[in-house]
Amino acid sequence: MQGKLQEIDIRSIMQLIELGQRTGELFVEASVSQYWFVFCLNGRIIYASETEGSIARLRDYLRRHQAEAALDRIQVPPKADTNAPEYAHLWALLESHQINPNQGKQMVGSMIQEVLFDLFSLHQGSFIFESGAPLSPQLAAFEISPLLKGITTQVQEWKKLHPYLQSPDQYFTIVNSAALQQSLPASVYETFQRWSDGSTTIRQMSRYLGRDIFTIGKAMYPYIQQGVIQLSEVTELGSVKPLTTRGDRLPHIVCIDDSMAIQKTVEYILQGAGYQVTTIGNPLKALGQVFLLQPDMILCDVAMPKLDGYELCAMLRKANAFRQTPVVMLTGKDGFTDRIKARMAGANEFLTKPFGERELLTVIESYVGAPPQTAEPVSLAASVT
Repeated sequence: MQGKLQEIDIRSIMQLIELGQRTGELFVEASVSQYWFVFCLNGRIIYASETEGSIARLRDYLRRHQAEAALDRIQVPPKADTNAPEYAHLWALLESHQINPNQGKQMVGSMIQEVLFDLFSLHQGSFIFESGAPLSPQLAAFEISPLLKGITTQVQEWKKLHPYLQSPDQYFTIVNSAALQQSLPASVYETFQRWSDGSTTIRQMSRYLGRDIFTIGKAMYPYIQQGVIQLSEVTELGSVKPLTTRGDRLPHIVCIDDSMAIQKTVEYILQGAGYQVTTIGNPLKALGQVFLLQPDMILCDVAMPKLDGYELCAMLRKANAFRQTPVVMLTGKDGFTDRIKARMAGANEFLTKPFGERELLTVIESYVGAPPQTAEPVSLAASVT
């Protein structure tokens, strides 16, 4: 089952999954940098992951239980599902008794509702449902019909908060503390003040407090109208992230591609922009080399002899060392199914050849940031082919 959201809406897709008692994964893509996975078992939802695909969301939920520090101490089994690293970490926390089953179920339920809220707000995109073995082990299974009813209402009510609230990913700041303090109970005011730092979103606030997005937005709405609370402007998803380096060295990018022309061109562009670059032509040797190099990001061609990029990416994702390392697939194909394969293998993004210098650098910067004292980018007349 696959298609465009312009032809069938998310609600109908979920109803088909429920009626057919389907087991597998629903993948929904709004853009190359915005996508979701919904994991189903016999027509019920057992988990849903967001675009980020990291454990940052889980850390937010754990904050309510003062257990976020436990994430840095647990060991995740190598066989964990590459499409659900967050779920694997959640299970590790349960098995090490850092959280109890009821807390785990509440978090999974909130994660599912959060994803459905985003999906029900979509107007365009593509989807595919792949039947297969369920995500395991299962912590809980949620009936779809009650979820659909509740989320539909939330999304409809959220739209009434426009244009003052445009996105749950907007940051908020208190600009008139005296007026807000007079309007709210002391404990509620302290809560808002604690997170009114310009770096906390409405979505994060809902996670911290264990409330749904609409409830938090509705509570803030009158104060936003009055200008007491100010929201940030809506920005595109996938903006430049903070620079992540290991030690004091420059971000290290590894490019795995059997084409010498691609290797040289990528090396020329990235070195000119100030990155450290290593190119590898043999995919079989690449597996061992990346373990020695421990790069900050990996660019990997899809069509390679003996070991294709999907297989290589999936193998890397099974290793703890590369669970969080950004992997971008390079390919000459631009089909939706190919992007699905890349996501299933654990890739973060899919870059279609030919791509230009600016396109490549934008993707690199979105994951590892721009290197300090970046050199003037080289100018190439032709795109990478």
